[in-house]
Amino acid sequence: MNRPGKSRLVLLLSVLALLASACTTEVAGTPLSQGSVVSRDTPGTGVDPKSFVKNTDGGEVDRLAATVVTDVRVFWTETFPTAFGKPFDDLSGGYYSVDTADADAKAPPCADKAADVEGNAFYCPNADIIAWDRAALLPVLRDRFGEAAVMLVLAHEMGHAVQDRTGAGLDERKADPRKWPTILIEAMADCYAGAFVRWVADGKAEHLEIETDRLDQALESLISFRDPIGTSQGDRGAHGDAFDRVSAFQDGYEQGVKLCSEMTVDNRTFTAGGFLSADDQARGGNLTFSEIFDSVTPGLDDYFTKLVADKGKQWTPPAATGADGEPTCDGGKQGPVAFCASTKALAYDKSGELPKIHSEIGDYATATLLASRYGLAARQTLGKPLDGEQAGRSAVCLSGSFTGSLFAANKRYLSPGDLDEAVQVLLDYDYAARDVKGTAKGAGFDRVREFRKGFTQGGDACGIT
Repeated sequence: MNRPGKSRLVLLLSVLALLASACTTEVAGTPLSQGSVVSRDTPGTGVDPKSFVKNTDGGEVDRLAATVVTDVRVFWTETFPTAFGKPFDDLSGGYYSVDTADADAKAPPCADKAADVEGNAFYCPNADIIAWDRAALLPVLRDRFGEAAVMLVLAHEMGHAVQDRTGAGLDERKADPRKWPTILIEAMADCYAGAFVRWVADGKAEHLEIETDRLDQALESLISFRDPIGTSQGDRGAHGDAFDRVSAFQDGYEQGVKLCSEMTVDNRTFTAGGFLSADDQARGGNLTFSEIFDSVTPGLDDYFTKLVADKGKQWTPPAATGADGEPTCDGGKQGPVAFCASTKALAYDKSGELPKIHSEIGDYATATLLASRYGLAARQTLGKPLDGEQAGRSAVCLSGSFTGSLFAANKRYLSPGDLDEAVQVLLDYDYAARDVKGTAKGAGFDRVREFRKGFTQGGDACGIT
């Protein structure tokens, strides 16, 4: 995060770069369980790709892709008429599997050679086809993030096909690029993918099922597709930062296709942005661990002073003390940052896990956890319970509302990547949602949702009224 004369380093994740009509993915990250999507069919069966996938080898990767595509087609066949008032027309050009490991492999339409598809899955409106790399993309996504990643990628590309059928296709984008910037088009496709995943989670798919507690892995894969840190939302190829992409997916998951179809540049706020200075860019926008507390606490005090004053209470800033090891307050373990209700103070681990999180994710991961403990302090000031699931959700939400206040302040205090770091730490750790006794409920998906609620709606949405 920014402050006068200071900036900081961010963790660079793998990114999604846009080609004119294709989505190219470079995949990196920590391996996760592959159980995020489970076929209802007997293992090794599912949909035979030879039944409709062109150039397939009939192998395991294409079987998974064919199974996903089959359910996606059914979803749109059922959903499209209600949403758009006409039947869904399947892709006239079909679906193509490409073996990019074979120099002699046949290229799909819209590509000169098979190697052009390497690391890629795309929808080509000129030929009305979807193609994917079965050698260097889908198996890597599956092994790294689980089958949910394959589902997301193919559902996203089908989302582009839906746009082509509903007035947001390539011709419309060329005619009015200001109305249809790339970042909006990609958000709509992420949103459509979220609506499909909800349909699967609700048990409506014939072949696929996904447990809600596995949605974190879906979001982890989506984060890996974000733009490089510092990409401006106005860039021709911008897809959005992790916060933009996760937000679009969750909106589709929670509110459905209609919301996705009605997204515009006027009703959608994007958080991706470029660096504010050359110094900020040179350092990646990161404060060191030794700097972060002095940098963020004045803003936290200002924000929570006003928040509780609006409720007729007076804010007393909680003093923060660093020690070696995880703090234990009032018998509960809240993680590497804790609010001690009995002393109305904060304690944090200055040499163990918190500096590690700071280093591996980024400084706004630290700020997010710290803000959540300030949220508990605010609840105490307002006479609200500090234990139980509601207290934990409220703490996360208040962390989001504080962050939203920084974003609203002309983005002066947030650097590119800050919101991505918040999403990452909420997915990876439950610390922000722990109550004063150290208990937390819900998955990372739920924590991100609560953070976004505070970010977009403010502190009054956080259960403190």
